[in-house]
Amino acid sequence: MVRGKIQMRRIENATSRQVTFSKRRNGLLKKAYELSVLCDAEVAVIIFSQKGRLYEFSSTDMQKTIERYHKYAKGGQTSNTEGEQNLQQLKGESEIMSQKIELIQLSQRKLLGYGLSSCTLDELQEIDSQLERSLRSIRARKAELFMEHIEHLKAKERLLKEENERLCHQFGTNSWQMSAPEKEVVVHGSQNSQISSVIDVETELFIGLPEMRCS
Repeated sequence: MVRGKIQMRRIENATSRQVTFSKRRNGLLKKAYELSVLCDAEVAVIIFSQKGRLYEFSSTDMQKTIERYHKYAKGGQTSNTEGEQNLQQLKGESEIMSQKIELIQLSQRKLLGYGLSSCTLDELQEIDSQLERSLRSIRARKAELFMEHIEHLKAKERLLKEENERLCHQFGTNSWQMSAPEKEVVVHGSQNSQISSVIDVETELFIGLPEMRCS
């Protein structure tokens, strides 16, 4: 005789329900035992009947298994909660950064002279103050660069004077004995500078008028 398929719903007959409970309970506990032995798994089964009677099976100590379960369940919930909190925090920070970027872009456009028609008097005064502060910073930086350039030129002048004195000493001539044209020395190169031209002094002597011949 073929066994019919049992529908998965509550058995209305109390006697049949009790018989089915006893059979399936024993089968479930047997399967749990086989699983623990064959697969070396830690298995615990807790069953309460309709009348409140307790049936249980544990491959190890039931209390230790329950504590282990609570530990892992709590850890998983904590990880999920922390992950959700971190995600919400990152979303909030992203929104704040987006708002800051929009404000900076809007302020930059106003400093460039765009979108001023919607500005109030206070906003225009604030923009004017920002521009004044920017101009002062630019002028201060410009003056600083000028001073650095002047100091560089002075250092270069000192190097040229030292080079001139060295050349005068090399040729045995004192700088105070040289006339003004003779003090002009052209130096080409930086460290290994050499004299590229020698001062040529030409003297022309003219006496009287040219001789006139009569034909």
